[in-house]
Amino acid sequence: MELSVVILSYNVQHFLQLCLQSVEAALTTINAEIIVIDNNSKDQSKVMVETHFPNVKWIQNTENVGFSKANNQAVQQAKGNYLCILNPDTVVAENTFTKLLEFAETKTDLGIVGCQLIDGNGEFLQESKRNVPTPKVALKKLLGKSDMYYANHLEKHQIGKASIFVGAFMLLKKEVYLKVNGFDEQYFMYGEDIDLSYKIEKLGLTNYYYGNTTVIHFKGESTLKDNVYAKRFFGAMQIFYKSHFKSNVFTNSIVWFAIQLAKLIQKPPKQKSIAINNYVLVSNKLVPKLQMALKKSVLCVKEVTVFKSNTDYVLDLNYLKFRDVIDILKKSKEKKIISFKILPKNTNFVLGSQTSENRGEIFHF
Repeated sequence: MELSVVILSYNVQHFLQLCLQSVEAALTTINAEIIVIDNNSKDQSKVMVETHFPNVKWIQNTENVGFSKANNQAVQQAKGNYLCILNPDTVVAENTFTKLLEFAETKTDLGIVGCQLIDGNGEFLQESKRNVPTPKVALKKLLGKSDMYYANHLEKHQIGKASIFVGAFMLLKKEVYLKVNGFDEQYFMYGEDIDLSYKIEKLGLTNYYYGNTTVIHFKGESTLKDNVYAKRFFGAMQIFYKSHFKSNVFTNSIVWFAIQLAKLIQKPPKQKSIAINNYVLVSNKLVPKLQMALKKSVLCVKEVTVFKSNTDYVLDLNYLKFRDVIDILKKSKEKKIISFKILPKNTNFVLGSQTSENRGEIFHF
C-alpha cells in the first residue's frame, strides 16, 4: 500500500466530515487507506463515519490520550509506505497527495514534506514553514521579531528546504517515522510537530516545503488560543529545549524568562466579526432551505468574478471541486471584509471560519 492518511479526531464531527470527503476525492487513483483515531469525542463523529465513510478504519480511544500518543497508536496499524498526518479541520485538493508523492519519490534524502496552508478565509498560515526555534529565535518571536522563526527564505509558492512543519499536515515515509519513534509522548498537545521535524533533521534527512499545493486548515477548531493552550504550548517548549539543547545557566535562563513572559502577556484573541449584508451561493442551483436558515436573500452564481465587501460566499461542493474552493479562497485574500462558508456534498449544513484563531461557525438547514 502506498499511503496511509492518519486523522486524529476530537469533537469536530462536521469538520471531520468535510475533511474525509476531500481526502476520499484525493485518493481515487492511489492505493491508500484512511485511519481515523478518536480521542473519546462526545459528539456523533463515530456514527457519522460509520454511516458515510464505511471504508474508513475507525480506532476508538476511551479517553483523551493527547496528540502524540493517539497518532502513534494509529501509525502502528498503518499499512502504507508513506504516512500523512492530517488534522480533521483541513481540506485537501484532489491532486494534493499525487503531487506530493510524485515529489517525494524524486528525493533520496527525504524527511518530511509540508505544503502551503491557508485558513478558512484564504490567508496564508506562516507556520506552514518554520526554522528550528532555538531559545534565541523563540525569544525574539515572543518580542515581536519573527523573521528568524519562519522560513522566510522561501516564498509561499516555492519548493525548497525548511526545517519545521506543523502537525496539521505532514507527509513522510513510515519507516522514517518509526526510526525516530514517532511523536514524543511527553507532549500532550503542541510542540510534538517541532520535535518530530527536528529529530528527523538530526538523522541527516532533509525536510522539504512544497508550496505548489495548498491545503485549507481552519485551525481554530483544534487550536483555541486560551489559557489552557498557553500552558500546554509553553510547557511543550520546555520539553523541547530540555530534550535537544545543552543545558547551561544561560540557556536555562533564556527559556525560563521567555516562558514566564509569555504567560504574562498571552491574551485570548479578539473575536473577529464581519458585518454580513449579502450572501452569495456559488453553485448551479439555489438551495431554498439554506436561504431560510440564513434569514437573508441569497444570490446564486456559477462563478465568482468580483468579490463584494460585507458578503459571505457559500461554496457548494455539490457543484465545485475541492481545488475550486481552495482557488477561490486564495484569490480573495486581499479582501478583508468578506467571509466564506463551505457546503459539503450531500449535507444539510455549512461551515466556515472568519479567522484561524477562533472556533468556526456551523449552520444547519
